Amino acid sequence: MNEKAPKTRYTDEELAEFEALIDKKLATAKMELDFYMGQLSDMADNPDSKVKGLDDGIGTAENERLTTLAVRLRKHIQHLENAKIRIQNKVYGICRVTGKLISKQRLRAVPHATLSIEAKQAKSS
Repeated sequence: MNEKAPKTRYTDEELAEFEALIDKKLATAKMELDFYMGQLSDMADNPDSKVKGLDDGIGTAENERLTTLAVRLRKHIQHLENAKIRIQNKVYGICRVTGKLISKQRLRAVPHATLSIEAKQAKSS
């Protein structure tokens, strides 16, 4: 009876590795968000970028594109911050559907993942 029980959570060392990865991704995402917000602010403050008529759809399209990118980045940042909370609570990397550990390879690629590949595939089919 020397069978090894399946691993149910990552070790503190593994969690520290994931936290460092998440911190790096958070820093990058926040820099990108600051850039997009600065671009939006510049467009709002620049009198030449104000809509002059119907022929000025380029400025509006660019504003919408930057806004969409900023919203997506905010969501991404929130997901990463939630992942850090899961690390602090020592539940990081546990699939919310199966209760099994999400593979390290998946977490390295998508550090805010809450579903294992099998649960993700089952959900989409």
